[in-house]
Amino acid sequence: MSNLSDIGFPTPDEQSVNEMIMHVLEVAKPVQTEHGFYLVYTDSSGAEIYLQGNFDQELVGFNPHFAGASRRRVGLTRIIERDSSELDGGFHAWANPSEENGEMSGEYPFVFDVPDFRTVEIEVFPRIAEIQLTVFASNDFKVFESEEDYQAAQESDLPYASKMFVPVGLFAFDEADGSLDLSVVRPVGKLAGEIKEAELRTNELSGEKFYWLLIETYGGDVDVVVDPKYVPNEPNIGGIVSGTFWLSGRII
Repeated sequence: MSNLSDIGFPTPDEQSVNEMIMHVLEVAKPVQTEHGFYLVYTDSSGAEIYLQGNFDQELVGFNPHFAGASRRRVGLTRIIERDSSELDGGFHAWANPSEENGEMSGEYPFVFDVPDFRTVEIEVFPRIAEIQLTVFASNDFKVFESEEDYQAAQESDLPYASKMFVPVGLFAFDEADGSLDLSVVRPVGKLAGEIKEAELRTNELSGEKFYWLLIETYGGDVDVVVDPKYVPNEPNIGGIVSGTFWLSGRII
């Protein structure tokens, strides 16, 4: 998935990535944690980059995000630490949660990454939280002018609803005994939703454009960011979008 180009940072090769990092270093603000530090850049367009550094002052990774308008209530059930970096991680959660007898459930479970993961201090689970959730589009992104067009384009005898959220990153890793290996689950979802807001934005740092959409999907609103090369026609309010997305969220 082309996560960086979805927020106006086209990086076709390693040199482009290094140039982007150098530009971000000039304007980013440090955030210290017990596991290292983040260098955070928030663009006027909403695009964000979270560089990661260790105690030897070495850069060890980075993650993109988008500071959007969506807000949704989730039930956080488990923490997810990543091998890629001490500063990488996310959460397993339930959408629109309910809690009975100490057990969390909801409309569906899903996993999302958190760009400033080590700044979040949660020791007791389950935990109700409000998050802002951004979904980064990939090359199967589609835009439909109306729900009728969306339904007409489907080939399956069991068509997907126009507001759906399928946590495909969890499917392959459910074990027979019902447990889940959190080291291999992926923050990926297959989504469809109705467009509430749409805007072609310009990344101030790069000068490149990207689309931002606020959509209503099953379980609540999400912010969608997408590289214009994946957008075949202009998004319209009331239209439907669908695709497979990487999920990045921040605790509000």
